[in-house]
This record gives sequence, C-alpha cells and structure tokens, in this order.
Amino acid sequence: MNRIHLPESAPGATCRPLTAGPMRHPPLERLGRHRHDEAFIALVLAGSYVEAGDTGRHHLRAGDVLAHRRWEYHLDEVAGSGAQVLILPLPAAWGGAVHATASDPDAVVRLAERDVPAALDLLTASLVEAPIPPSDWPDLLAARLRQDPDALVASWACELGLHPGSLARGFRQVFGVTPAAYRLFQRTHRALGHIARGDAGLAAVAAQCGFADQAHMSRAIRRMTGLAPSQLLGALSGKGDRPTG
Repeated sequence: MNRIHLPESAPGATCRPLTAGPMRHPPLERLGRHRHDEAFIALVLAGSYVEAGDTGRHHLRAGDVLAHRRWEYHLDEVAGSGAQVLILPLPAAWGGAVHATASDPDAVVRLAERDVPAALDLLTASLVEAPIPPSDWPDLLAARLRQDPDALVASWACELGLHPGSLARGFRQVFGVTPAAYRLFQRTHRALGHIARGDAGLAAVAAQCGFADQAHMSRAIRRMTGLAPSQLLGALSGKGDRPTG
C-alpha cells in the first residue's frame, strides 16, 4: 500500500499520520481531537465506532464510508468490538458524499491490494449517501454552525432553555471543542475552499467568511493547517492527487 505523505505539522499541532490500507482499532480505543493533513476516505470493514468532528457526529459500522477533507479535525470512540477500517487517499477536490454506504466492500478490499486508485474508483462509483439524522442537541447545534457559522449560539441556547455555560460544556464533551471554536473551524474550512478555487483575494475571502480582517483569517488558517495563506496555494496544488498503486 502507498503511504499518504504528510507535510510537517506546526509546533504543538495534533496531527496523526495515515497509511493507505487496512487499519485496526482495538476495543474501546479513544482518540482525542486530532487532524489529518491529507484528504482520505475510511471504509469500515468490521466493528463500529463514533467519530465527532468538523462534519458532525457519525455512528459508523461495517459497510459505512466516511470522507475527510484535508486538515479536518475529529475525535473517535471505538466500540467494545473494536473496528477494522480501510484507508484510501482522496483527491483534494473531492465533492462526493461525506457519509455513505458501500455496495461491495470486499471487492474494494481485494482490488486495493494491487491497485489503490482503481479501488477508490470502484468504491466511489457505487456509494449511496447515508446522512445520519442528529440524535441530540449538540448534533443540532453543530449542524446549525456548519450551515451558518454566523448563527448566534446564545440565542440558540435560550431557545432550548440551556445556560450558555452548560451548552458550551455539553458541546465540548461531544466534539472536543466549544461552539465558538467549532464555528471558527467552519469559517476556516470555507476560507480554505475559496482560496483553493481562487475565488477572490485574501482580504475579500476574509470578509466573505466572517473574519474580522485578513490577519484574523490568517491566524485561523495557520492554527488549522500549520501553513500561512501564502503557503496554501503551493500545498493545495502540489498535494491531494491520488498516488499510483
């Protein structure tokens, strides 16, 4: 299998390297909030686990597929049965489903042993989107912030009859960050998308994504990726393509 090459992380960043191929998680393993610097797709082959991060909280079991963007953060809690996952690298410009199911996981595994890009093609050609409905108020709040990072958390807490402090603590127990931090990550992901597409200059992107100014956006991008905005275009153009198998 081909290793997914990762850029050097910023000092203090929680970054976990990945290798394309099968991965085993022991029973009851807990992985704190962390990031992966390359886009990848995880196909669950056996067992189950819960992943909570920048795209929401996902309850995953055998046959489920979860796509991850570059520089995406999440935490994982593995069930008592453990879990086995197949990791495949994704193009940086992936536009498919985030959470889906695979029609023939075994065929994908067999093909990945000799041809990783072909295995990815086989998997993505047969994905069926399977969004998971929110199960609790932290999921609803996370979905709201992904849809509208400008949503007022205090007003949302008042609607639910929750004290803002209790809301922040409850949200952090599920997602590993406060609602304010989660909102900032959503804005930063949006900014990264605009920068990758070359939609506008950095100052315009900062204003469009709700940052106070360009400097504020630059700090958020460096915190998320370990890179300054001026370094991003080179990173985005030079990485994210599928390696040959």
